[in-house]
Amino acid sequence: MTGELTRTVTAEAVPELPLRLPPVPWRDPYTVSPAKLKEYIQTLEVACERNPRSADLRTCLGMAYAMNYEVYKSEDALELATQLESNNFFAHLKYAELHYRLRALIRAEQETLQASELATNSWELNLARKQLQEIRKLMREGTQKPEWTKPLTRPAVFLVAMTIFLCLAVYWK
Repeated sequence: MTGELTRTVTAEAVPELPLRLPPVPWRDPYTVSPAKLKEYIQTLEVACERNPRSADLRTCLGMAYAMNYEVYKSEDALELATQLESNNFFAHLKYAELHYRLRALIRAEQETLQASELATNSWELNLARKQLQEIRKLMREGTQKPEWTKPLTRPAVFLVAMTIFLCLAVYWK
């Protein structure tokens, strides 16, 4: 099983995909070179063009983009994976993990709960529970992005008025 996890995706391996468990070429993200990561991303992009309905390939691509610090591309790929297969455990889990790492914890919790509902065995359920536990711990500690639900017009007008007042006060002295 670990051999399946650590094998690289090459052009010859594309017909074998999609797998239930997304293949990744490394276990430790700090040991892969940027050139190898770029090559892997290009291979996955080609594979996604050949199999546009594969949620597992989109999930792998989203994970690779995230490792390459391309957050928007990662979010797009993972969101598309969840839309292609709404019952794909890994697509939801990795989409939730991206939100967790971005500290969008409310969305991460929603996606992780959905992933836990889609878990088909105890290993998957354990992964989702651990991630959910970490998300809730961060929420209790207050480590999350604030939700911008209130309008900012009053503070902005106040800031502009104070700036004008200070400029005029300094000018007239």
